[in-house]
Amino acid sequence: MTRLPIAVVIPTKNEAANIVSTVRSVTGHFAAVIVVDSDSDDDTRELAKAEGAEVISYTWDGGYPKKKQWCLDRVRTDIDWVLFLDGDETPSGELLAELRRIFLAGRRVRPAAFDIPLGYWFAGRRLRHGHTIVKRALLDRTRARFPEPADLAAPGMGEQEGHYQPLADPVHRLRVTIEHRDLDPVRTWFERHNRYSDWEAWLERHPEVREEIRVAKTRQGQLFHRAPLKPLLSFGYAYLYRRGFLDGRAGLDYALAMSFYRWQIGLKARETATAEQPPDSARPKPPSGALRSEAEPKV
Repeated sequence: MTRLPIAVVIPTKNEAANIVSTVRSVTGHFAAVIVVDSDSDDDTRELAKAEGAEVISYTWDGGYPKKKQWCLDRVRTDIDWVLFLDGDETPSGELLAELRRIFLAGRRVRPAAFDIPLGYWFAGRRLRHGHTIVKRALLDRTRARFPEPADLAAPGMGEQEGHYQPLADPVHRLRVTIEHRDLDPVRTWFERHNRYSDWEAWLERHPEVREEIRVAKTRQGQLFHRAPLKPLLSFGYAYLYRRGFLDGRAGLDYALAMSFYRWQIGLKARETATAEQPPDSARPKPPSGALRSEAEPKV
């Protein structure tokens, strides 16, 4: 089988539960498979090597570039096209077939990047409806780059690029999916999103950085970026408008979880705003004359 002229890059940290299925799903289909690992203390590296992946160590230095851009700059630079997969993601069979049509069937590749929807699993069930996450996961490294917003002081993300997309033009959206099937318990989803909400709440208090990031989101993300009442809107959009209720209990659980995530962001932002206000004792007092009652006789 002719391999696709694409390097699959899998950024990891403690993905032992998922990494074997991810590496197996791409082995033999792509020109290279590289796991870029951030000091995992489980068996992620050993398991990836046993499946035939190249394993590279990564340690963040606290600045830019962060992890994915570092990969674009340094990992298998002899191959222009890079497909980023998380350690719990696998390309669907339909996606592999579509990539073969694009890259091997004589069709000229024009876009600088491809947006690919996720086939999302939550609490052990594949969701068929509701909110769909789209990732700009397939990039021509010579024509795409992750932005570098002024968010290094923000908590929550660390070495990862935040919830924004790499900048590229033009971009084409595929209909076929990357399957995001996380085998970790659902508590890890809440732990991750608790950290992510720290970052999002920090952005709410730094609108100039928030605006930098807005332009690096998908069109859907840009519209939601400015919307009011995000927890209610998130639930109504996913569960009612996008018919998440057709996924049964899992659809309800996911819509509630995403709504709770949006509520966390707002609550943390309000808490931070309150903490930043000076106490009453530190606020400047008005001149004593300004406190005189209008009914008080003037001397």
